Parts: sequence; C-alpha cells; structure tokens
Amino acid sequence: MPRSLHFTASDAAEAQEALQCMRRSYGDAGADDAEIVVALGGDGFMLQTLHAFVDRNRPIYGMNFGSIGFLMNEYREEQLHERLDAAESAKIHPLRMHAVTRAGKKVEALAFNEVSLLRETRQAAKIRILVDDKPRIAELICDGVLISSPAGSTAYNLSAHGPILPIDADLLALTPISAFRPRRWHGALLSHRARTRFEMLEGDKRPVSAVADDLEVRDVHTVDVAEDRSITMTMLFDQGHNLDERILAEQFVD
Repeated sequence: MPRSLHFTASDAAEAQEALQCMRRSYGDAGADDAEIVVALGGDGFMLQTLHAFVDRNRPIYGMNFGSIGFLMNEYREEQLHERLDAAESAKIHPLRMHAVTRAGKKVEALAFNEVSLLRETRQAAKIRILVDDKPRIAELICDGVLISSPAGSTAYNLSAHGPILPIDADLLALTPISAFRPRRWHGALLSHRARTRFEMLEGDKRPVSAVADDLEVRDVHTVDVAEDRSITMTMLFDQGHNLDERILAEQFVD
C-alpha cells in the first residue's frame, strides 16, 4: 500500500542525483507530513537522520551511498513501496550524555551509536569509572573509553575490540581504548538501566574530550551516560536483511 514519503540525502553527488530521481518517481510529502523517511547516504548520514527526526518519531529507511552501509539497504529506484510494505523493523534507543567541562559548562546530547572519551594530547588519559554510583575502576590509564548501544556495537566499539550486542539485548558495552592500566581489563557488559559516570583525573594535565555520535565536547571534567528509553526510533530493513541478521552475521566473518 503506497504511503507518503519524505526523501533526504547526503551531500555526495550520487546521493543528490538519486534524491532527484526518487522525488520524481514517488513525490515528497515533506518532513512533517510523511509517514516514512527515506535517507540516501552512508551510515554516518543515517545517524544524522536519526538525530534530525528524533522529535518526529518517523520510521527511517536507509539506502546506501556510503562505503559500508551497515545501517542501510541496497539502493534501487524500483518497487520502493513494495519493499517498504515487506520491510522488517528494528527499535533502537539512544544514550543520553550529560557532560560538564572543566570551565563548568554543561552539555547534554544524544548518541545512537556510542559516547566515547578520548585523550586530547600526547599524554594518556586518567579516568575514574563509576557504575550506579559505585566506583568500579579507580584509575583507568588509556587513550580513551567508550560506552555503546547495541546498534552501535558493530561500529567504533567493535574496532576497539568490544563485544557485538544483539539489537534487542538489554545491555550496553563499556569498552576501553588502548588501556595501559589495568592492563588486563577489557571492558564490561552493563544493564541498559546502568548509570555510568566518568571522572577525569588530572584533567588540566591530561585533557579529555567527550563525543556523542558526532558532537564533541572538549576538556570535560565529568561525563554521565545512561540509556534513554523515553525515546524510541524505528529503522526499516529489507525482508531477510534486518539489523538482527546483520549483527549476527558480523560475528561469523572470516
């Protein structure tokens, strides 16, 4: 059954060309009136689209014009309504970050993939980690540390040797980045209800930035992260190629 659609695209030339083709073929109901948003771009653009439509609560169907396209479907101009009718959905919840800089500035942001803390200089960061107000790591000496949602577990988290999480897992991945001490700590699995606080030690000497998806906050003092279940976004995938299957298949690659 045909539904009203809104198309959006990255700045890439191929995506912009496809945007014009899709609008000619299917029209465009506009961002406010469409039932489904179709995003043309790569995984990074999908994250931008999720953020852009978080207040509109529209299902988002991505078509790949990026290098990997883990969160996207194959681009084809034909039979879009049929593909959407048969599409399988994945529900995701963002992380909410509350950061306070060393100057006292407060910044709040959402992250659908991960919140990462990264050293800003040649010197390793020193970070204290508390989970539900209980200290768990008194001093992590590292290049950084991140906390990932299930949807983001195959992104930066996987590159940092963190675990892949099923999309419907009520878990978060806490993963160090090039940890020096404790040398044998490789991270932890947390309940989705967990509240995690990161406290920067020697921040004047060892400055740290916090990044929520693509929003960076420099010179942070404390960072609090928790999943926000009041927000639910729906992503649509072609039948047989849903996010559950992609995450499972990623664990059996050569």
